[in-house]
Amino acid sequence: MYKEGQSLTTFLLDWASVGLWDISAWAMVLFTLVMTHITMICVTIFLHRHQAHRALDLHPAASHFFRFWLWLTTGQVTKEWAAIHRKHHAKCEQRDDPHSPQVYGIKTVLLQGYELYRKEASNLDTLARYGHGTPDDWLERNVYSRFSSAGVILMLLIDLTLFGAAGLAVWAVQMMWTPVMAAGIINGAAHYWGYRNFEAPDASTNISPWGVLIAGEELHNNHHTYPTSAKLSVKPYEFDIGWMYISLLQRLHLAKVKKTPPRLALGSVRPVADEQTLEALIHNRFELMARYAQGMRSAFKQEVKALRARQADASVIRAAKSWLHRDADKIPAEMAAQLAAARAASPVLDKMVVMREELRQMWLNRLHTREQLAAELQAWCQRAEASGIAALQEFSKKLRAVQA
Repeated sequence: MYKEGQSLTTFLLDWASVGLWDISAWAMVLFTLVMTHITMICVTIFLHRHQAHRALDLHPAASHFFRFWLWLTTGQVTKEWAAIHRKHHAKCEQRDDPHSPQVYGIKTVLLQGYELYRKEASNLDTLARYGHGTPDDWLERNVYSRFSSAGVILMLLIDLTLFGAAGLAVWAVQMMWTPVMAAGIINGAAHYWGYRNFEAPDASTNISPWGVLIAGEELHNNHHTYPTSAKLSVKPYEFDIGWMYISLLQRLHLAKVKKTPPRLALGSVRPVADEQTLEALIHNRFELMARYAQGMRSAFKQEVKALRARQADASVIRAAKSWLHRDADKIPAEMAAQLAAARAASPVLDKMVVMREELRQMWLNRLHTREQLAAELQAWCQRAEASGIAALQEFSKKLRAVQA
């Protein structure tokens, strides 16, 4: 602030040193974190859940705020982001995936994720094929897309005005945050490390059950399982802060959620599996297969106890514990021999692996009619309940109680 009697030179030197907003270093750090948090919320709500996946509708006022903020803090062009992300889902873990660590290697995606993004953004075929439905109004054509770098330059001037020379550091963090968090960590780590709730048809993982730092995007396996869901958390212990903000926007009538993850509903147990059971299986297949995996873990523990009781070596089946519930194409080649040895050592686990694959084929089979598939499911349930394996019997009864 200009003080009475202060020379213009002194004022300018003071401004260059501390800017117009003279706050402590810790307050400046807090300001920077708040700014980057707002940016990540704009990315996850507007670019990801609204634009790329149409999981929710936004009021024009909210939509324009998100667009303006992203222009100011990232220079991001909506059409480019949505197109690249849609292509990632369409070609996930394949050669044409724009940023898969399974294709490029985890080091490349973590360290050069932004470069991979910029390379794909220059692919006109990607923008034409996957960029449909994104904003194309006057502001988008004449400001946000045409002068995408002008926003970040304006942000630099604002930071310098507020904090003087320190504003450059504030601005640098703002500019690096999204490329590091989104292009690096989400696209890299979330397809390489972490836990999986569901056997999605790719390598996606949940980095953390508490989606706070990256606005809920940490729950990436959940997202790839239910890509059109506005909510990324599915388990009671998971927290999606992006969903918290969406819920707030809904209360303010600034957003309308179109889809959330399906909830497994159980009714009375049907006498036999029928077409309604088949429909329920297909609709809830990811959650049901997750329940099946829980049953396999329970059977695994029982098998280990049985081997110990006989003073037999349980290390053979222990080595395959993490792979018994995985799809065959997700099992590393080096683990195939250990898995085969575990199945040979335990008829119970072998039976559960075989019947899991038979169940999975129910929704993959495109040749059989619904009547044929329903008959196969009925036979599957009968064999499961006659198997003498508690986990299979319990799962079959639960399956016959699932509501479509």
